[in-house]
Amino acid sequence: MKAIAVKPPQKNSVHLVDIPNPELNSVANGRGVLVKVMQVGVDATDREVNDGLYGNSPDGDDFLVIGHEVFGQVVEVGDAVRKVKPGDYVACTVRRPGTSIYDDIGRNDITSEEVYFERGINLRHGYLTEYFVDEEEFFVRVPAGLKHVGVLAEPASVVAKGLEQANLAQQRLQVWQPRTAFVMGSGQIGLLATMMLSLRGYEVFTFARGTAEGNLKAEIATEYGARYVSTNEQTPQELIKEIGKKPDIIFEATGNSRLAFQAMEYLGLNGALIWSSVTGGDNQVEVPADRINLEWVLGNKLLVGTVNGNWKHFEQGIADLSLGEQMFPGVTERILTNPVEGLDNYREMMTLLESGKALKVFVNVADE
Repeated sequence: MKAIAVKPPQKNSVHLVDIPNPELNSVANGRGVLVKVMQVGVDATDREVNDGLYGNSPDGDDFLVIGHEVFGQVVEVGDAVRKVKPGDYVACTVRRPGTSIYDDIGRNDITSEEVYFERGINLRHGYLTEYFVDEEEFFVRVPAGLKHVGVLAEPASVVAKGLEQANLAQQRLQVWQPRTAFVMGSGQIGLLATMMLSLRGYEVFTFARGTAEGNLKAEIATEYGARYVSTNEQTPQELIKEIGKKPDIIFEATGNSRLAFQAMEYLGLNGALIWSSVTGGDNQVEVPADRINLEWVLGNKLLVGTVNGNWKHFEQGIADLSLGEQMFPGVTERILTNPVEGLDNYREMMTLLESGKALKVFVNVADE
């Protein structure tokens, strides 16, 4: 069967390969699930893996099938599977267990091992293929009524995990009643963060470079109930002066390490900053280290990162997508801007990613 792959660490090696059909019994004890891939979302991670910035092939192969954001339909299940059944729509988590204590308790998303296993990213083949098999525990059902946005389950899980981790850590304060949120960036993660923070009752300000007029991202943020702010027209510092306070929470989703560090300067007292950017490369920036250190220590501020949620975060992300459809009908689907028809068009897929202009690229692999 067809698959889209790269040859890490070779740069610009994306190509089409033929791989064997997966077998249900490759998962022991009757716990396997065979899935037909319907859609796969791609993002900057896939572009950076193709750029050779990170990622490794599985042992025994000289290629890595990419794609870590999957939406599909169950075809067949093993005898011991109870969580899903044939015909169910599903998403699937990304990170796979190692041998740390966190992996042993089902928290492989926070493994303490330096070597990690992620489908489509590092040492495990991804989902840009026609079918795949995995263990029951890694699947999450997607309601039929959400199948039009099901491919956003993985990015939604990243946001859900970030908000959960921040709230858990903020229990250190005993009382924390956040009201104001800044979202830095208006890509898929930034817009989903805008939605989820709006659903939780925050006053949300979503920052990006582009001006609002004729800007789809600005329209989506506004339809989610946020105020869109172009940094070419108003800086975060200027907005803080206008509203008279710094934000209680910042969700950083810029994909830019310089902007991630700059966000540390905007956070309010007792606030939480969530980093979701994963930046490959060796970019270096200067920061006002003394002032940040002083303000963060005296201001009891918190920084957490979010990446690759476990199945509980997928469930929460899907629940937020569902509520978002009720509260903001039809808005989330507008994020899905650039479909690519079929695996054969892998070059078109990568060209769209490299252009930096597409809000969300996804591959339509198969119909039902």
